[in-house]
Amino acid sequence: MFHRLTAHARFHLPTAAAAMGVGLGMGMMNSSRPSEAQSGVPSSLIIPEKQPKIMNGLKIFSGNANTELASKVAELVGVNLGKITVERFADGEVNVMVHENVRGKDVYIVQPTCVPVNENLMELLLMVSTMRRASARRITAVIPYYGYARQDRKMAARVPISAADVARLLEAMGVDRVIAVDLHCGQIQGFFGPRVPVDNLDGGLVGVSYFGNMELVNPVVVSPDAGGVARAKKFREWLVGKEGIENVGLAMIIKQRIKANEIDRMDLVGNVSGSDCIIVDDMIDTAGTLCKAAQHLSDHGARNVYAFASHGLFNGPASERITASALKQVVVVNTTPLPANCVGNEKIKQLDVAPLLAQAILNIHGKKSVSQLFN
Repeated sequence: MFHRLTAHARFHLPTAAAAMGVGLGMGMMNSSRPSEAQSGVPSSLIIPEKQPKIMNGLKIFSGNANTELASKVAELVGVNLGKITVERFADGEVNVMVHENVRGKDVYIVQPTCVPVNENLMELLLMVSTMRRASARRITAVIPYYGYARQDRKMAARVPISAADVARLLEAMGVDRVIAVDLHCGQIQGFFGPRVPVDNLDGGLVGVSYFGNMELVNPVVVSPDAGGVARAKKFREWLVGKEGIENVGLAMIIKQRIKANEIDRMDLVGNVSGSDCIIVDDMIDTAGTLCKAAQHLSDHGARNVYAFASHGLFNGPASERITASALKQVVVVNTTPLPANCVGNEKIKQLDVAPLLAQAILNIHGKKSVSQLFN
């Protein structure tokens, strides 16, 4: 038996601006371009009409991990998704076959290394290798979610630094550049050598636009731990600077962890009484810590508790925990597909990161700055 992905999808929208007519946030079709409040797409990322010659030599391919996102990115960039087959042989081995010429092309491979992590990682490695052997001019791995990112240092004796080892594997296969979204820690960029630049895009830009269109009362941005204060601070600054929301507070929860996914106690630094709180983190895994943090804020008088994270993994009992929690809404972006048990959860909202990825690809291909997207 083969498990096969054949990316032959073709799009005929004349411009990327017209491509925004599809409902990007939740994949809903719409006859007109959605507003920022509907899609969570900042107006700065609504891609203008492009000259066809700019697209010459640019190819976008996808593995099995998130084909819907890859299709949206290709559509917004203004190219057809590349023709590629990713199969499973009877023994589980991955087989990759590219069905079009990539010699001398600028190739972008969209493949988050989410669940199943090892299968998706192997697909990515072999796709990069295939493009290199096919003489692509430049190969960029677009990894919206970088698996193994939490193993970024030695937490005990005789354990690997897996985030660095994944970087070495990608380099060995011949990748030239990496685009990621909200790496778990910034130092992962340094795990790649100087010949492989890493663009770490901030998914918070999409979330800020969404929350900026809400009627928040005395908003407070909350970091769920000391390590996330910088992320929460930036989110707060964007709410003030980009969305014009005044008097946005900042708070932090200090947690003492017994072991992975288990918290002993929490202490709140800051005042959240009567406020709409937004817990900002990079990812939501089993949601145990998040739900405890939401209850802690509610116990301290928070009016409503929201959460934003770039990566909604929602493993194990995450969906059930969120449903039963004090959280009013959990907002994530579609760096990974939404698990089936979360699709009908009314508390979970998924925004679209495709415009951000598409604009980053266009800027890189056109030799323009990527950092200007966030300034």
